Amino acid sequence: MSQEPFRVWSGRAGARLSPTIVWLGSVSLLTAMSSAMVYGLLPVFLVKVLGASTIVVGTLEGAAEATNSLMKILSGAISDQVGRRKPLLLFGYALSAFNKLLFPLANAVGIVIVARVVDRIGKGIRDAPRDAFLTDITPTEIRGSGFGLRLAFYTTGFVIGPVSAIGLMTLSGDNFRLVFAAAVVPAFIAIIVLLWAVQETSDHPALTMHWWPIRFGDWRRFSPAFWWWIAIASLLTLARFSQAFLVLKAHAVGVDAAFVPIIIVLTHTVYAAAAYPFGMLADRLNRRIQLAGGIAMLIVADLILMRSGSFEVTALGAMLWGLQLAVTQGLLAASVGDAAPADLRGTAFGIYELAIGVATFIASATAGVLWAVGGAPLTFAAGAGVAAAAILALMIGRAGKAA
Repeated sequence: MSQEPFRVWSGRAGARLSPTIVWLGSVSLLTAMSSAMVYGLLPVFLVKVLGASTIVVGTLEGAAEATNSLMKILSGAISDQVGRRKPLLLFGYALSAFNKLLFPLANAVGIVIVARVVDRIGKGIRDAPRDAFLTDITPTEIRGSGFGLRLAFYTTGFVIGPVSAIGLMTLSGDNFRLVFAAAVVPAFIAIIVLLWAVQETSDHPALTMHWWPIRFGDWRRFSPAFWWWIAIASLLTLARFSQAFLVLKAHAVGVDAAFVPIIIVLTHTVYAAAAYPFGMLADRLNRRIQLAGGIAMLIVADLILMRSGSFEVTALGAMLWGLQLAVTQGLLAASVGDAAPADLRGTAFGIYELAIGVATFIASATAGVLWAVGGAPLTFAAGAGVAAAAILALMIGRAGKAA
């Protein structure tokens, strides 16, 4: 298999991306497709079939993401110590694939909770080493492009997955368990692609082994610019709760259970189409300006979703939600990678993901309570308010060299 790099549009002549990024992206696409087939329906399955409340949905989503993030900081630090990323990638993807066998069998909320948390453990094990691996193999001057390209693949999976779920739900008469069973297939294909095509060619050095992979003395090596990006990303995440609430909003405006995944399709179609171009833009434009624009889009999306009473208006809000993800996510990941010491990139992305996970837990659990108290208007209004605070912090804060 050829490992010749391919050229991308960038600010510096000769900058090229490794084809390994395409294979990593393909693995992400297949896994995202599998996950979207399950999670596009799971909120409605919990509420409609298993009788769970929206508070349970919000708490479950937040707990799953928090567990995910706790694993990321451990796996990222371990990958720094052993000097290899692929074994942890393989273990994480395999754990999630085998765990998806539980969803078709779930007949109680407790089983769904276990399956959801274990799936997020698998994601937590693989994500920080994967982002560190991508940083290792991508030149600094086109790092935004590299993260944007992988995100484009990943979000394409979140388009194909819900479309597949809608088709299967329609043909099967809303058979949730059939869709959950079919979702297992792309998850296992992703493992085959990872084994066959992804080669670890970076010269990332191993660190001295310790009984506990997280060495607190190393935290002093992270610059103020790194911690600034962590703080901004965390505040933005507080404004951006789980997309499960987009699904619930679609159901609330009258979309049938079989078709609610369409809201995920719309969100991620925009995300997938825009992620790579905005990743390239982040390599050329001041990142503070681009990030402010993305947060402003989130505020507009929240205001639309707060007032919408029809599918058409809800769809517009969901598409804007996807656009702000495309504008901000590759930029944040590239900035964290740029600000981290080369030998601590796994740990850096673990810290980043831990901060994001804690913020997601708080945001999603709070959103569930707000939805129970005041419905969608109160939930999305609160999100817009926190996003406005994030723009204020962006304007008055100092990012040092990272900006």
